Amino acid sequence: MNIRTALVVLLASATSAIGDIEDPLHPHPHPTSSDQSRFMTSRTAAQLDLPVEEEAFMFAIFGDRTGGPAEGIAVLADAVEDVNLLEPDFVMTVGDLVDGYNEKPQWMAQMEEFKTTMNGLLMPWFPVAGNHDVYWRGSGPRPEGEHEGNYEMHFGPLWYAFEHKDSMFIVLYTDEGDPANGNKSFGRPESQRMSPEQFEWLAGTLERARESRHVFVFMHHPRWLGGGYGDDWSRVHDLLASAGNVRAVFAGHIHRMRYDGAHDGIEYVTLATVGGGQSGAVPEAGYLHQYHLVTVRDDQIAMAAFPVGEVMDVRSITGRISDETGRLARMNPVFGGPVELDFASGVDDVLTVELHNPVSRPIEAVVVPQSEDRRWRFRPDHVHRIVQPGDRTTIEFRARMPVDGIDLDWRPPVVSVQYDYLAEGRRFHVPERRHAIPLKVSFVDVTVPDPDLAIEFDGVDDHLKVPSRQLRLPDGPLTLEAWFRGDAFGGRTGLITKTEGSEYGFFVSDAKPSFWLHLNGAYVELAPPDLALQTGRWYHIAGVFDGSEVRMYLDGRLVGRMPADGVRTTNELPFVVGGDVDRSGSGTSFFDGAIDEVRLSSTARYDDGFEPVVRHEHDDATVLLLHMDARRGAWIAGDAGRGINPAVWSDPALVESGAGSEK
Repeated sequence: MNIRTALVVLLASATSAIGDIEDPLHPHPHPTSSDQSRFMTSRTAAQLDLPVEEEAFMFAIFGDRTGGPAEGIAVLADAVEDVNLLEPDFVMTVGDLVDGYNEKPQWMAQMEEFKTTMNGLLMPWFPVAGNHDVYWRGSGPRPEGEHEGNYEMHFGPLWYAFEHKDSMFIVLYTDEGDPANGNKSFGRPESQRMSPEQFEWLAGTLERARESRHVFVFMHHPRWLGGGYGDDWSRVHDLLASAGNVRAVFAGHIHRMRYDGAHDGIEYVTLATVGGGQSGAVPEAGYLHQYHLVTVRDDQIAMAAFPVGEVMDVRSITGRISDETGRLARMNPVFGGPVELDFASGVDDVLTVELHNPVSRPIEAVVVPQSEDRRWRFRPDHVHRIVQPGDRTTIEFRARMPVDGIDLDWRPPVVSVQYDYLAEGRRFHVPERRHAIPLKVSFVDVTVPDPDLAIEFDGVDDHLKVPSRQLRLPDGPLTLEAWFRGDAFGGRTGLITKTEGSEYGFFVSDAKPSFWLHLNGAYVELAPPDLALQTGRWYHIAGVFDGSEVRMYLDGRLVGRMPADGVRTTNELPFVVGGDVDRSGSGTSFFDGAIDEVRLSSTARYDDGFEPVVRHEHDDATVLLLHMDARRGAWIAGDAGRGINPAVWSDPALVESGAGSEK
């Protein structure tokens, strides 16, 4: 569950009236009616079935409130808000309403807190007594019945029943205690037996309910689990089963959801918590704060669990809130400048992050610099900041990384930014986004290698990335070129790309070279059908746009041209060498072979055949130039003219280049 909506999880079972279906986990479709007197249209069309008019109803069930921190009452309050939005007919509980295990003054205060919170419900609610509600602890003699008298005076009877819409609802009491001495314990079988008085009352109530369509039973302890509960439940179960119309038994106490199937047509269901002690061990398997909603139809019962706080108020999502939270979700922080990485001394620099609030309500931001590489150190490790509408705020962090940490295990740092939109009366949580921290890497010790080097990719996951913000390519003419050698070609294969419904790139899919450029909202593709690349051979490829035409060259020979003009469609995705880029900025469609001398220029360098240069020099039109001369940690040396050094992904290797060897 990773969304903040009214998400139904875990328990979704339905059962028809006993005997109507064999498998209660697979409900049958609702009956329909073809009564066209209820249907109106002025069109002639296919007939639509209508729902059968029946008196279905819904009720909610809350699990344990107690055994958790004091702020658990806020969880209960959230559940009350949720259920008020859903408006079932009424709410049941399964006990442990107060922390208890105390004397009367403390018990009374906790009772008032619980009842005040529950009385915020728009509909009636019904209590069930649990061990926390009736067990007494204190100085002096133990009162007779412990807190039972207080419970019945302020909550209601220890056992009772009521009727609603042709159904009977029965509440049982599972902490009567040892009949020999009155000792109360949920771990001793002799204390977990139903008294003759309650058993006789239950039998009489079931007799009274024999004409009810459905009967539901509620109690605190799931006695059917045995163990410390003993085996007394078997006789109670037989009594329930003999009635023939008991559909389900609900309990709590164990603070986790559990469904124990249907026995003799009776489903056994245990709820987790609404504010009680909760480990949260496996939320998706029922370790969470939740409540059940039960929908009752004439011949079918559906049950679903809702995490507390996940129901959304439709009327609270105004157009302004919808638009402004969406704007926050797309907003990027502004970095004051790159963090300098020195291969002689590591990193010891200041990271500056500026946030802007462009919306009409205050926002609360949590900013956390972090990395998968634990050798990074940031001080402070996080910052909370409330930003008023229209304001900007600047946050500074000290970033450190030891020089010996710049190795093959090095991982880049990111800044996590999470916003809460502070609306009137509530906040809207905008999911966290992570942003790469810009780095400035110096390769001052790099010399031209002898022999010349290229970078070799494995075709599995090796690739290089250059952040989009480092490429200052204006709209208009451009030239993209490189040397490459393919060791294998097959299927969709990117060579050098910044594509994703935009921008430009080379592909060599199925050994067919192609150049792509996105202008005026559509791709111009040059893919000469008569060209087929050979494996093991070095090629020079160039793609040119001069403002009126797109051209592609292979080894300096013009192999394709097409009239084209217009505005280039841009994106913020990285420039990828050795593959394609997907919409998340990840590499894909990887290249198997070697690449050298990648150059991106802001001019149309070629208008006729030419002799490819083996090693380019930086000039004023050079936007990006990658010589592949050296690797330092997670980077490949670029060109000192722009200071752009691509990041290494996976583990491509530097090998001897063969650029120009075919000439």
